[in-house]
Amino acid sequence: MSDGGGAGDVGSWVIRVLVAEDEALVRAGCVMLLGATPDIEVVGEATDGRQAVELAGTLRPDVVLMDLRMPVLDGVGATRAVTALDGAPRVLVLTTLNEEGAVQRALAAGASGFLLKHAAPADLANAIRHCAAGEGWLDPAVIGGVVDALRRAGPRALSAPAALTVLTPREREVLVLMAGGRSNAEISAELVISEATTRTHVAHVISKTGSRDRTQAVVLAYQSGLMA
Repeated sequence: MSDGGGAGDVGSWVIRVLVAEDEALVRAGCVMLLGATPDIEVVGEATDGRQAVELAGTLRPDVVLMDLRMPVLDGVGATRAVTALDGAPRVLVLTTLNEEGAVQRALAAGASGFLLKHAAPADLANAIRHCAAGEGWLDPAVIGGVVDALRRAGPRALSAPAALTVLTPREREVLVLMAGGRSNAEISAELVISEATTRTHVAHVISKTGSRDRTQAVVLAYQSGLMA
């Protein structure tokens, strides 16, 4: 789960993006910004949540840029449906600071990242790259509220604790630091290991727990009671 800082190019392939936003001006702005980015291709545009789900199924993008407030089907419902598709794309949610409750619901629905609508234009491409790479993205202005809400929610009665038993002690340690909002560089510094080793541990945590990406592994850490 990126802390929104120090992002670089995390992939050499062209990332296919579906933009789901009902406000024409905002949608056009996103399309224009992404259209000027060599490693990102906008493959479709949706004006409501139901259309976003349909286009995600037919166009098979790598990432869906999803507004939370949309007609017909809201962003949370659309995120839940999109992430349930076979070969599901990552979902990067566009949000505002006054939508904390919806952010939590979208996170539970499987979203991989959250970006504030008034974020710097360069952050849009970086967030998409991180989500496409499975690293997730939380805007720095959102991460505090997300972590606090996960703490308040407490452990859930599900199979999450069993999912953590497959982790080595070091991998659990890495997951705790991930859930605390640490970047790979910060984890490496705290554990006195190389960033390459940290990336390997993070990849193992995601794979072993069956998480879709870094963000969902962090959700699992809180739901399992690991961060209690």
